[in-house]
Amino acid sequence: MARFAGAVHVAATDGKAGRRGATVIAACSVSDNPPTILVCLNRENAANDVFRDNGAFTLNTLSGAHEALANAFSGLTGLSQDDRFAEARWDTMATGAPALLGAAAVFDCELVDAKDLATHRVLFGRVRGVRIGDSLEPLIYYNRAYRVL
Repeated sequence: MARFAGAVHVAATDGKAGRRGATVIAACSVSDNPPTILVCLNRENAANDVFRDNGAFTLNTLSGAHEALANAFSGLTGLSQDDRFAEARWDTMATGAPALLGAAAVFDCELVDAKDLATHRVLFGRVRGVRIGDSLEPLIYYNRAYRVL
């Protein structure tokens, strides 16, 4: 899987179950009508249950300038969730999930389905809001390293 190149995102949620963010590359468009995306999260980490329990999340597409943020939300730095979110500026859109200011793109989603498969949970989100940032060079993860496209 190290040779699976992918755009780097931070999936984020907030609500009655708590606030959480995670760096992901396993995310893509499912449908344009209705606009739907999917995000895969490791379900062996029980903390990721808050995405399902809150019923909403954002997918924040990172640019080359966000490498430190990607590291923070990957868990490799040992930062708490509060400290991870403190590394950037956030607001909210339609669902109330955290939306990264300065992201290349933000997809604000209402959870419409979740499927468990092997070690991961696939979250399907109906896009309720989109914010397109500046045309920035996207951050890519490939062969265990970040790259800028």
